[in-house]
Amino acid sequence: MTNVKTILKIATLVSALALPVSFAQTASAGDIKSWQTSIVKLVAKKQVYPRAAMNDELEGKAKVKISIDRTGTITAHELIESSGHDVFDQEVEALVSRINPLPTPPAELSDNNLSFVLPLTWQIN
Repeated sequence: MTNVKTILKIATLVSALALPVSFAQTASAGDIKSWQTSIVKLVAKKQVYPRAAMNDELEGKAKVKISIDRTGTITAHELIESSGHDVFDQEVEALVSRINPLPTPPAELSDNNLSFVLPLTWQIN
């Protein structure tokens, strides 16, 4: 049986969550990194490999832009890079629902709405 593992590229995610310079000046780097890490862990826990994709041995990558409010509630999302497979693109929609709300951003981040790109990978090992 094929060993299937969902891989979330943590380094890519953490860099993708980089905030504009104005945020970095007011927020502690440690607080931001801790918040980013908590998002990575939540996504890794909630991301699944769709059974249909597993059966067809499909792999894919996608990127979704996520906007959140001060409480971590996802206020909008947009698939900005399709995986090329409907089954994964549909999983992105389901994943966004499962991870909502995200961890609350650090209090030092003064903007009421934050956006970042979340890269996702499904890979058979």
